[in-house]
Amino acid sequence: MTHNCIHWFRKGLRLHDNPALVSALRDCKDLYPVFVLDPHLYNSDHMGINRWRFLVGCLHDLDCSLRKLKSRLFVLRGHPEDVFPELFKKWDVTKLTYEYDTEPYSLSRDGKVTELAERHGVEVVYKISHTLYDMDRVIEENNGKAPLTYNRMQAILKSLGPPKKPVPAPTLEDMNEIKTPYTENHEEEYGIPPLGELCEDTAAPGEEKFPGGEEEALRRLDEHMKRTAWVCKFEKPQTSPNSLSPSTTVLSPYVTFGCLSARTFWWRLAGGYQGNKHSSPPVSLHGQLLWREFYYAASVGIPNFNKMVGNPVCTQVDWDSNPELLAAWREARTGFPFIDAIMTQLRQEGWIHHLARHAVACFLTRGDLWINWEEGQKVFEKLLLDGDWALNAGNWLWLSASAFFHQFFRVYSPVAFGKKTDKNGDYINVQQAAGCIVGKDYPQPIVKHEEIHKKNIQRMKLAYAKRSSDAAVSPNKKQGWTTDTATGTAAPPPAATSLMSGQRPGRVQPLTLTSLNSNTALL
Repeated sequence: MTHNCIHWFRKGLRLHDNPALVSALRDCKDLYPVFVLDPHLYNSDHMGINRWRFLVGCLHDLDCSLRKLKSRLFVLRGHPEDVFPELFKKWDVTKLTYEYDTEPYSLSRDGKVTELAERHGVEVVYKISHTLYDMDRVIEENNGKAPLTYNRMQAILKSLGPPKKPVPAPTLEDMNEIKTPYTENHEEEYGIPPLGELCEDTAAPGEEKFPGGEEEALRRLDEHMKRTAWVCKFEKPQTSPNSLSPSTTVLSPYVTFGCLSARTFWWRLAGGYQGNKHSSPPVSLHGQLLWREFYYAASVGIPNFNKMVGNPVCTQVDWDSNPELLAAWREARTGFPFIDAIMTQLRQEGWIHHLARHAVACFLTRGDLWINWEEGQKVFEKLLLDGDWALNAGNWLWLSASAFFHQFFRVYSPVAFGKKTDKNGDYINVQQAAGCIVGKDYPQPIVKHEEIHKKNIQRMKLAYAKRSSDAAVSPNKKQGWTTDTATGTAAPPPAATSLMSGQRPGRVQPLTLTSLNSNTALL
């Protein structure tokens, strides 16, 4: 039997390691590669100008790659459940393929489209390739629950064996008897819309340091893999949050949009490690990919994962609602040069180092402003090129000490932390050249850190006391104890830890670069 097949591109914006696309080519006569600009996902709330520009770059790159196979990309707008029934009829479609997506909205959307496909007699095939492992299988191996520690996740994955090997990209030979029917007016009907038409942001985008697309992703991967010694020695906490050039790979946006397959990345790293002494998870590059798997499993197994209310592992905190403070944080007007420089870089480039993310997330939530982590999550989702739904939620839960990480008394200083790795202040600004003299032109700090963070520690202590009295909310079966995500070992609650170590309850312990290895920026 020969099919007229739609391959539905969503996150997997690549040809390499795309098993669903390979499945589309099997017994295929006419192939229609489709991307749908779903207004639920692609709108001004979810997409800042840098994310839009990255996506447009990805789509142009994908169309270019398809042209080399004598095919084209068809870009449509609308809700998928409205778009696909028309395409099924128009193109006489008999098969639909796509890469599996675990996000709640995606699962609901795909369920609707699958039901519609069945009504139209269209076979539906999906493949798992956005993650290294099948998340449902991971949860099944953990007695039906999401693993809540990194060590437990590692143990489960070890029992499952190494990730599957990536599949090759289709070749011209694979497309020998397959055609993509498109007309001379393809650009008018199915072309990629220009950035100005998609993005409501009227500000001109800055320099594009990280162009979107599979070709760029593979080029960057190749460049990094040439640095074998650096790859083998890589330990994420030892990289600098305020270096003027990224001290990590910045491959996370490419993995997020699926321009780079996580499995391809994993096995290229495995090849580089072979025969060489190398770092290990959780701090190695393999370890960063496993952090990604950890948060994906958590997002699948934990209800309301991106919310505080209704999330069974999230500490319920009485966060303040303060639009003025939130706006000052978002717009880089806090009066703390380190915090404002990070937020400025985020808006201009769409990427910031993972430790920089730690600093601004702690500042917004439990450290200084006492604002709900959900508000920070929204800002990051819009502005980060690697604003992955599962990782974004998981890391805000972590950095706000709402879940996974429970040592809330470890607080980042918005001044001292930046000084550790930027003693000369190169990252924050050059005052004279910028025409911005601290104390003269620069705003005063919006809070007194030395006072407010101590009050906030007490507020967190109360939230934890309330949580530990409710066994149903405790992430660990052993009530009143938490589990360290780095070691997987049980430990007393933070207040008890302070007393046992001879410290006064609530006294701030120094926060070292190795204290938090959470996969905030991925790489």
